[in-house]
Amino acid sequence: MVNAIEWVEGKVIMLDQTRLPLEVKFIECADYRKVAEGIRKLWIRGAPAIGIAAAMGVALAAQDIRADHYDSFMNKIEPVFFELLSTRPTAVNIQWAIERIKRLLAEHRGEPVSTLKDLLIREARKILEEDIEINKAIGRWGAEFIEDGDTILTHCNAGSLATGGYGTATAPMRIAKEQGKLFQVIADETRPVLQGARLTAWELMQEGIPVTLITDNTAGALMQSGDIDLAIVGTDRTARNGDVANKIGTYTVAVLCKENKIPFYVAAPLSSIDFSLPSGEYIPIEERSPEEVTLVNGRCQIAPDGVNVRNIAFDVTPHKYVTALITEKGAFRPKDLKKLMKTNAETERFRFRP
Repeated sequence: MVNAIEWVEGKVIMLDQTRLPLEVKFIECADYRKVAEGIRKLWIRGAPAIGIAAAMGVALAAQDIRADHYDSFMNKIEPVFFELLSTRPTAVNIQWAIERIKRLLAEHRGEPVSTLKDLLIREARKILEEDIEINKAIGRWGAEFIEDGDTILTHCNAGSLATGGYGTATAPMRIAKEQGKLFQVIADETRPVLQGARLTAWELMQEGIPVTLITDNTAGALMQSGDIDLAIVGTDRTARNGDVANKIGTYTVAVLCKENKIPFYVAAPLSSIDFSLPSGEYIPIEERSPEEVTLVNGRCQIAPDGVNVRNIAFDVTPHKYVTALITEKGAFRPKDLKKLMKTNAETERFRFRP
């Protein structure tokens, strides 16, 4: 398994995912601005992974701050929070990581600034380690929905490259493979940046999981012919009613699943569930550069000069299309997400095949 991001000797090392699968290249980030650039330019991507990157970016920035007390330190680090938060507006994990860091600093406001700097490094590394364990828990719950002989459709990339390691949507596949189940995966190419073709297919092949790549507009035909048994995707932000924001095209997949009576599962770590938002209509949707659509891999032009382009990066899938959200606490119908808002709430898993 290739690690998407690590903290090594006071620097953030991230895998440049824009070069995959043709080249494996790591980028060394010695300051938070480089980390922010990496998030914007998709060197690092995937909601959990960019949350980890943001935490590491804050820790990097803190090491260069000169301050002799808490208030001065906080005044100087606030612009870092703002810059990192502005890099990718749809994924909630950056906000989640920043808020976690702010709470940590507030709890230790009486400590020397040098101690605060050390705490930030430890917290960033802790967030990374916790994410891997969370993904494994998602995998254990999700593997129960995979049976021998299944064909699983996935969209975009929610594997180890999109997380601290192990993946969210791919975690049930990994666990199912460890359990000895025999199944195969169909990966949508995921235009325009081709995360499915470049990343998901590559990852699954590295893991020895049988994978077939298709164009995005092939999924419906395969569902209609009975060649897909279930779909598992990730999420960048989920509202408390279960509406899911994920890579553009996810909504289309969900509607097709509903029409063809195929379960549609979303791997949703708690850090990606935004309980402050009542529904998906409040989720900010990122639009990106037209060149991602008019050029392939930033090089090969496939559209006429001057054509108007809408490059919407995410869409929102209404909760009525979601069979279950698979979290580290169990699998929940969208209407039952409210259970996760209660402290020490009893979590009830369920297992069904509509």
